Amino acid sequence: MNTLREAFLNELADVYDAEKQLTKALPKMAKASEDHSLRSGFQTHLKETENQIKRLDQVFNAIGEKTKSKRCKAMRGLIEVSEELIDEKAGDAALICAAQKVEHYEIAAYGSLRSWASILDEPQAARLLAQTFYEEKDTDQKLNDIAEIVISLEESEEGHAEH
Repeated sequence: MNTLREAFLNELADVYDAEKQLTKALPKMAKASEDHSLRSGFQTHLKETENQIKRLDQVFNAIGEKTKSKRCKAMRGLIEVSEELIDEKAGDAALICAAQKVEHYEIAAYGSLRSWASILDEPQAARLLAQTFYEEKDTDQKLNDIAEIVISLEESEEGHAEH
């Protein structure tokens, strides 16, 4: 059985790769977005993600470990879904849903990592991970706000097209 520290290091390596994968996916999602606020949101999240990668480097340093990366299959799957939606021109509402799935995955990962860092008596790592956790929650809320506007617009456009 793995120790909590081993699980913590494994999850850190996993989320590090997840963030790296996301830096490649977000520009594609931004380009595919029709709504300006959604496109801008994806671009802003790309900058945040780049900073979160740097913060993960700081976490590894704070706990006295070399930065490690482990292929994140979950993020790969989530990104594949978004790529399919882009190829299908499924629209902004579908892209938002895909993005929120990513955010919820990250919220779960960072929530666990933050708690584990506290239990492992790694206060600096816990603080850094909490910062990212709250950024991910904030991004999810922004996506909710954009979704309400985008979906309303898409629905009204469909309603006008039917008449």
